[in-house]
Amino acid sequence: MTNALHHRVIALAIATVAAMASQGAAAQGLRPSGAATGSGLSSPRPAAAPSITLPAPGAATSSAPRQADFIVAVANSEPITNNEVRSRLARAEAQLAQQGGAMPPRDLLAREVLERLILERVQLQQARESGIKVDDFAVSQAEQGVAQQNSMTVDELYRRLARDGMSRERFREELRNQLLQQKLREREVEARVKVTDLDVDQYLREQQQGNDVSNMEINLGHVLVLVPENATPAQVVERQARAQQAADKVRAGEDFAAVAREFSDAQEGQRAGGLLGMRPADRYPELFVNSTQGLPVGGIVGPLRSPAGFHVLKVVERVTAGVPTTVVQSHARHILLRTGPQLTETAAAARLADYRRRVLAGQADFAALAREHSQDGSSKEGGDLGWANPGRYVPEFEQAMNALKPGDISEPLVSRFGVHLIQLLERREAKLTQREQRDMARSTVREKKLDEAYATWAQELRGRAYVEYRDPPQ
Repeated sequence: MTNALHHRVIALAIATVAAMASQGAAAQGLRPSGAATGSGLSSPRPAAAPSITLPAPGAATSSAPRQADFIVAVANSEPITNNEVRSRLARAEAQLAQQGGAMPPRDLLAREVLERLILERVQLQQARESGIKVDDFAVSQAEQGVAQQNSMTVDELYRRLARDGMSRERFREELRNQLLQQKLREREVEARVKVTDLDVDQYLREQQQGNDVSNMEINLGHVLVLVPENATPAQVVERQARAQQAADKVRAGEDFAAVAREFSDAQEGQRAGGLLGMRPADRYPELFVNSTQGLPVGGIVGPLRSPAGFHVLKVVERVTAGVPTTVVQSHARHILLRTGPQLTETAAAARLADYRRRVLAGQADFAALAREHSQDGSSKEGGDLGWANPGRYVPEFEQAMNALKPGDISEPLVSRFGVHLIQLLERREAKLTQREQRDMARSTVREKKLDEAYATWAQELRGRAYVEYRDPPQ
């Protein structure tokens, strides 16, 4: 494995809570800054809600008993303890094993986890010093988002987390910390990013030339047959035979979704017929990419062995990532209440929840409420935002809008601009003009530059911090 790829594997393992989207405000109160003038287009950032991949049922999240705690490092006078590293390390190992990735040496992974904790601690310190705060309502919204991403209710989420040794209070505190870090990144990184026409031209040329894995998006069908930790040889043979049976069935022409529901121990086996969804190839484990790279669409491979168990994979779709020519547009309207000292997120959400109740009961008209109460430039149009291409709005807004069916009204939604109530009016498929395609390319370039700018900013922040290493993690 190359050094760069090795570190991507480690980063994938320790990112139990994904960084939320970071883009700034523009006139609409919804559009990312730096988007092309006129269309307001921008490619989507990562999921708006913190995203956690929970260990598979029965997967171990800690391989050693708790021991007397001690300080392993100090970041700007704030201690980081061995048990903090051990807890995060156990979750990282469980996630990496579940995803079928190669497991790096434990001491190296522990060091990466410690460095991530140091960087998080330094960012949280700066966020607090800057007066950045996160309302309880925003934490509850993120809590709901994580539960939805894992196809469970909030109560089910906490029962699952309790089995893995994490309390509700600790989990909510982690969510709050992630939201604080995100707000800090939005403020510090946005202004660093500029996209020129030359940047866009170069990106378009690269898209026309390449067909390598870095430009590839694939959708895989996945059957996972878990192998318990410390399994006996007989158990391994039995699990391999079960995976082989699943592979034989799909090769014989049986419906992959039905086979996944029958055999797979992975969450997507029951939830989505084994489909992992279209995503960039570098977001899949290296094992999955390498084993399917030469297969045609519809090809089957497996069983493949990983630390998690045995995998059977099917190539469902494969496309070269680039600028689309046709998209599904959305037509929505919204009511925005901006928050501040006079109006908390909780109070704004309560007010919008009452508007929603009144509209659904036929006691009020959405457009009339928007004209009277919305604090967005669209208020004079009854909150109407017109037709929008994917990526026009900031991710937290777009994610909520995409979950609606025409006519639906969302629950109150917190974004970086305030609290929204969204109604989806209709959707349609539309061809992009050349200008719109170029705008989407510009947004993709901005996306990459944001990632680079964040990495530079984080390195600078880490460099200014005082860090003292004590005893190494154990």
